[in-house]
Amino acid sequence: MATTNSLGGTFTFQGGPTVTRMGYGAMQLAGPGVFGPPKDKAEAIRVLRRVVELGITHLDTSDFYGPHVTNELIHEALHPYPEDLVIVTKVGAKRDAHGGWPHARTPAELVQAVHDNLDHLKLEVLDIVNLRVGGMSSPEEGSIAEQFEALVELKEQGLIKHLGLSTVSSAQIAEAQGIDAVVCVQNFYNVANRADDGLIDHLADEGIAYVPYFPLGGFSPLQSEVLTEVADSIGATELQVALAWLLQRSPNVLAIPGTSSVEHLEENVTAAALELPASALEALEDIAH
Repeated sequence: MATTNSLGGTFTFQGGPTVTRMGYGAMQLAGPGVFGPPKDKAEAIRVLRRVVELGITHLDTSDFYGPHVTNELIHEALHPYPEDLVIVTKVGAKRDAHGGWPHARTPAELVQAVHDNLDHLKLEVLDIVNLRVGGMSSPEEGSIAEQFEALVELKEQGLIKHLGLSTVSSAQIAEAQGIDAVVCVQNFYNVANRADDGLIDHLADEGIAYVPYFPLGGFSPLQSEVLTEVADSIGATELQVALAWLLQRSPNVLAIPGTSSVEHLEENVTAAALELPASALEALEDIAH
């Protein structure tokens, strides 16, 4: 269910909380490569507090960012948490000594990851936990029943309120839904990478949130003359246009752009009020072709 306001409207997760469609992703608060401490801890704290001041109620994080760094910053900046703040985290990966992202998806590893998130956020229960399945940008086919069932057991123990999935295929979503409710799907998607177009529409029909990550290409920023031209024509930045396009794509799309700068955070938020004209939307269609 979606409604409108200055933050792109709100979305109510099935059987769960309501969040602003413009959210915030905490990944960039960690050091370079999402590894180690931030370059400017004071600014990271200011960013998180500004997120709340702006009225954003959807905060995305994971204990493998840093690792532990973003969750510890979130606790330091925002605890005790506002009642309406929904903290969404994910499990299924870890960091090695070189900053790599190896899988950590055995039931035991997932249980440990949930407890790590609880410990570093200083929470007794997690609002939403996403099971990350694939790599950085694409799913890896195969059954996820054992992993999802491990999280369902933690949900039944009262440690998790709701479950979601990350970097998954339609088949894996269906498999998980046969086990327990899935309230959100977090996949790689942006104006130039639109493999999930059909999936977004299907999830919208089911009332399930779709949360795209890497709205402007991620670690390899999207380069597009069309995007630049559209942005220049309406007096906005490329990222603002990309974010506005996502919010106009479907009412079940939730944006979680990340930044380590208060200035950039405020620029991102203004994108929620940016209404792209039909001519801009038509031009942007060509990027994915």
